[in-house]
Amino acid sequence: MLIFKHNDAVPWDKCVATMGFFDGVHGGHRFLLNEVKKEARRLQHVSVAVTFSEHPRKILKSEFQPRLLTTLNEKLELFESTGIDACVVLDFSIAMSRLSAQEFIEKILFDRLKVSTLFVGYDHRFGHNREEGFDEYKLYGARLGMNVIQAEKFTFESDEHFSSSRIRKALTVGDIALANMLLTYPYAFVGKVIGGYKKGRTIGFPTANLRLENKEKIIPAVGVYAVRVYVKDRAYQGMMNIGYRPTFSSDNQLNMEVHIIDFNADIYDQSIKIECISRIRDEKKFNGVDELVKQLKKDRETVRKLLS
Repeated sequence: MLIFKHNDAVPWDKCVATMGFFDGVHGGHRFLLNEVKKEARRLQHVSVAVTFSEHPRKILKSEFQPRLLTTLNEKLELFESTGIDACVVLDFSIAMSRLSAQEFIEKILFDRLKVSTLFVGYDHRFGHNREEGFDEYKLYGARLGMNVIQAEKFTFESDEHFSSSRIRKALTVGDIALANMLLTYPYAFVGKVIGGYKKGRTIGFPTANLRLENKEKIIPAVGVYAVRVYVKDRAYQGMMNIGYRPTFSSDNQLNMEVHIIDFNADIYDQSIKIECISRIRDEKKFNGVDELVKQLKKDRETVRKLLS
């Protein structure tokens, strides 16, 4: 997949494109991108995804804190997995936000990116204050010789609605199964291994304490999870706790720690990738270390069965 930044010149004369923030590159996005690819093949044009380096609301409102499913680099990797030919990463700005839909179509999509066919997501709006809709987009495109097509609404067999906001909500309530189904892959994040309380090693369950590499990524709900852990691209089974360590601590600090099963190397200061597979239970306070260890052994067997 070719990647072009904001002011890069594109090497094609015509392309079939779609545009959006594409947080998560979830099942609905993949359906849209597949429609773009099919039309591009039919016309023998390049297929292109147009996205933004930062969340537009972050640029418009300095106090806005994004809660992201994917970082830009993760998004680009996911775009590549869809088989799209190219991705253009625009730098959203205040000046860009002031462009009307007509100006954006003409100046950015048509003149700069050479879009000849534009697919618009089922409920996607763009342009200043998102004041206009598909009928206007189609009219503005027609004046330029651009074919503007509204993509169909995508639902799954269970009539599930695919949206980034729905996936975020599922993660924040711990519904990993729904989030992963809508994403079409396991939700993942990268964390740096930092120093912790070192209680786990004294009870036979050493843990790697994690700090998110990107603070804008969503942390799933408090609880215990079956996870896959990638250390230098090698996968291991793991059990992750997100919570407040009520059996040991009362400092009210949210912690993320993962016990990597059958692993004992020193990975302090390394970055590891965590894939969330299943939430297996709530966090709870135990009546002493023996009760905690008994539960941790049960959790480990649950994880092994889930990930075997």
